[in-house]
Amino acid sequence: MGESMILYLALAIASAAALYSSVGHGGASAYIALMALAGLAPDDVRPAALVLNIVVAGLGAFRFIRAGRFDWRVFWPFAIAAIPAAFLAGRIDVPEHIYRPLLAFALAAAALRYLVWPQIDAVKPSAPPSPLVALPVGAALGALAGLTGIGGGVYLSPLLVFAGWADPQRATGIAACFIVVNSLAGLAGRASLFATLPSFLPWLVGAASIGALIGTTWSLRGLNQAGVLRVLGLVLGIAAAALIA
Repeated sequence: MGESMILYLALAIASAAALYSSVGHGGASAYIALMALAGLAPDDVRPAALVLNIVVAGLGAFRFIRAGRFDWRVFWPFAIAAIPAAFLAGRIDVPEHIYRPLLAFALAAAALRYLVWPQIDAVKPSAPPSPLVALPVGAALGALAGLTGIGGGVYLSPLLVFAGWADPQRATGIAACFIVVNSLAGLAGRASLFATLPSFLPWLVGAASIGALIGTTWSLRGLNQAGVLRVLGLVLGIAAAALIA
């Protein structure tokens, strides 16, 4: 890949990281689409996207936890079930024509809700789910994350808000932490692909880090609960389009 293409890819990844990190997401679905458009081989794309996901979500998790946008009672049952599921599912190759349309439809439906009616979920009360509910849901989300090569926050955060398990702002921190642990587990499940990571990945990591700093700062200083949901709707819509493409 030429230097100019690497520069364009880094700028695009920085922009995606800024948008996704503002709602606690890592952006793996966008990175996968961008790297595929840039001509990277499929085996190079998923592990590289997971690395970028960990960097962006990790920075977001750190900043959102410090700002009080986190709830351990909600996080732990989802995470403890998702980690082994993401690791095991990360070792399975599932035909893309099976899972992509289903996930795209679900994400598009959530995107429409939060773009058009964000006020519905911005004001309703929230309470942590029972572990009897959260554990199997976490396992399912972890398996989805491992199969699709992304961290799973794009599935978790709309579910947290829709089900009333967390308010939109705390959902950002919970989703960011969930993405970190799932991406690490999924990357471990695909350890054999480490050798295929592109040599210019450090440039992409630097660009994603800058984007994440911008996105999380915007979220912490400028987004109220309805604003978080509107941006979340935009992010989900982009993720749905990336899955269809």
